Amino acid sequence: MGKALLTEERMRRKLQFFLMNPIEKWHAKRRFPFKFIVQVIKIILVTLQLCLYAFSSYNHVNYTWDNRITFSHLFLRNWDVTREVNAYPPSVGPLAIYKITDFYKTLDYAYSGYMKLDEAIGSYSYANEDNTATAMMLCVSQYKQGVIYGFNESYIFNSEIVERCLNITRFETGLTLDSRNFLDRNDLNISFNSLVQAQLMFSLKTVNFKAASRITAPSCYKFDITITLNNADHDGQMLVDLDAAAIRLKCKGDTTYITDDEISSILRSLLNYTVSVVCLVSLVLCSRTVWRAQQLKRITVIFFLHHFDKKLTYADKRKFLNFWYLMIIVNDILIILGSAIKERIERQEFVSDQWNICSLFLGVGNMLVWFGILRYLGFFQTYNIVILTLQKAAPQVSAFQ
Repeated sequence: MGKALLTEERMRRKLQFFLMNPIEKWHAKRRFPFKFIVQVIKIILVTLQLCLYAFSSYNHVNYTWDNRITFSHLFLRNWDVTREVNAYPPSVGPLAIYKITDFYKTLDYAYSGYMKLDEAIGSYSYANEDNTATAMMLCVSQYKQGVIYGFNESYIFNSEIVERCLNITRFETGLTLDSRNFLDRNDLNISFNSLVQAQLMFSLKTVNFKAASRITAPSCYKFDITITLNNADHDGQMLVDLDAAAIRLKCKGDTTYITDDEISSILRSLLNYTVSVVCLVSLVLCSRTVWRAQQLKRITVIFFLHHFDKKLTYADKRKFLNFWYLMIIVNDILIILGSAIKERIERQEFVSDQWNICSLFLGVGNMLVWFGILRYLGFFQTYNIVILTLQKAAPQVSAFQ
């Protein structure tokens, strides 16, 4: 009997200690709150990392957007400055063409702008190492068969899409392009009844001096430009759009920047690695706590069955799963992934989409880190009322939104 009471008392103390918050555990056993200290260090480092990344991302987005506007002026026929301002409702309609002759003129205009690149104010170069013009690629996508007889409501149609691509070289066309004759010479017959889209693709290189400072060297970019003439809707309106995907390149610039740039690179990498290590420690500590809680749950279930012949309810079992720790584990994983992508970006081994992915990981991870701090504030009487009010109001606020 005494042994059973001892066992019950030991289990009671285990459960009582498990259900304590970190402050109560500190008062009970003077156990150093490692997880709390790690979370405080993490929130400082992660916030600093996010601020530095946001500054770099803002400069990158602005630079690529401004270049996209420049390319639109250089290579898009009938481009107007009113299209550069995002307004709602839009002040002008979409850039589009409505006549067959305008289709060929649009291709000719883009080629002419590409050949006259030296007239641009921006310091743009061709993608070849010797700065010679690379071939532009024209890809035309059409339905395999698409003939319309509108006068008697009949047609011939095969929905299979066939794509054919041609290289437009300077040696073949010179400084100007007659796209209609060029396509005829290459046996590419465009039927506008079956045309889905046409894409004109080429690349340019440039160097961004604006990003340069005492500790940052200029940035080198390659822009993969795609001009799309979209006729997928077949409504008589062929939409014209330009996209410029920015790829950062390794610069071969003035040696006066190399030392300072290496210092900046080392500091940024050190921050990324430090954040990753701290998040990894946090991940291990929280995962261990979750695992121990599940072990305690299993022991408790067996204990209650053997001693009291009772099964724990679902609500009782749920108390052994701390969703706050799960949230920390999720934000640790997100921040580690975001830091790895950020390191790749800063080592200039990235494409445009990685900026968005990195922003998502670091942004959501940082938000969850700050949410996690609210739990610790709830342990203090001064802030507990505010935290409880937020918890009660959250469902109603979400429903209202």
